[in-house]
Amino acid sequence: MLIRLFSSTTLQLLVAIICGALLGVLDPYLAINMKPLSDGFIRVIGWLMPFMMFLLIASGVAGLPTRQKGLAGRILVYFQSMALVSLLLGGVIAELTHPGIGAVTPHFSARTVDDVFSWHAAGSVLERALTQNPILHVMLAGLLTGVVMGRFGSHPHVEALHRVLEKAVEWLFNGLRLILRFAPLAAFGAIAFTIGKFGLASALPLLKFVAVMYLASAAFVILVLAPMAHLSGIPLWSLVKHIKDELLLVTFTGSSVAALPGLIEKMQTLGCDRQLTRLVLTTGYTFNLSGSNIYLITAVVFLAQMSGIELTGAEWLTLLLISLVTSLGSTSMAGSAFFTLIATLNLLHIVPVEGVGLLLGVERLMKCRVLTNVLGNCVACLAIARWQNAVHLWERIHSQDDDAGDKSSVPELPNRE
Repeated sequence: MLIRLFSSTTLQLLVAIICGALLGVLDPYLAINMKPLSDGFIRVIGWLMPFMMFLLIASGVAGLPTRQKGLAGRILVYFQSMALVSLLLGGVIAELTHPGIGAVTPHFSARTVDDVFSWHAAGSVLERALTQNPILHVMLAGLLTGVVMGRFGSHPHVEALHRVLEKAVEWLFNGLRLILRFAPLAAFGAIAFTIGKFGLASALPLLKFVAVMYLASAAFVILVLAPMAHLSGIPLWSLVKHIKDELLLVTFTGSSVAALPGLIEKMQTLGCDRQLTRLVLTTGYTFNLSGSNIYLITAVVFLAQMSGIELTGAEWLTLLLISLVTSLGSTSMAGSAFFTLIATLNLLHIVPVEGVGLLLGVERLMKCRVLTNVLGNCVACLAIARWQNAVHLWERIHSQDDDAGDKSSVPELPNRE
């Protein structure tokens, strides 16, 4: 029991944070020298980033359907619309709440009065991101590869290539899981350096960042997902009660993939077409991660504020455009949003990448991120099924509940082994 307890990554991160903070208070000079632990971790991830983004985007796009009339286009429109809305909402809330303001940092850069928004400035910043960083080139190559593979998906050689890509993704995930084992060490180095150099008060913005993340996630659920679920014919609260077991599983395990089989079954009981349900939920685990998008934009704003950087209109527009692309490389794998954040910062060249090491200290507290992802995918399944006229049981479920006098709004499912 004790061995299992100490093998918990969450506990290891907590211990690392406490030890890093203590070292920063007791021996600031030694704590400052712990910075390479965090920098090395981020550098290794940076080396793997191009391979990860290419494989994830190419295999994900190649797996999108081409035969069902209008379905692929509607899925793409819905997913990208939700991505844009989640990024905008997260950015607005981060700007209004200022989670990084008040942190003690060595350098503050002020914008001049003339540095205001213009389409020329936005184009200049975006052009610099497009031409000076190879990661985006790799991502665009993955996108084109996936599109071509999807176009000729029935060819035996293309199918074989798709299987190779899926196997490579599996190997990559195994490698990333190995790297994530060193996350507590990186968190220790980042926290120790920050507190050793800037004092204990420098850790307070991290707690504010977590609070802003939960606020932004709740706002997205209430302002976006609830109306979307209502338009699809199901109150959001009824949907939450229907999938409560899967939400609890995700909360306590941190794995949204573990809940996928149960979610597929339960969405089918709500009347969603079987093939559509499987397609939307599985592709949504890569292309419809609203919680991860909120984290991405909030983290960039937070790190910018901690560095004393005020984003201009041109930089905001560039951030949104780049985030829409880098978010295609997110997955439901633990830590994927953190990797996507690094890729985004590498493309922007506005906020120092080294600052992300601080966020490792609160990575395991981001339960709101994964829950928003799961709930957003379930609502997407309902919305797209309604759009395709592929929902046919919800009214019948309501009538059965009314006849039976059942207190719940959805029928109980048989127990699964």
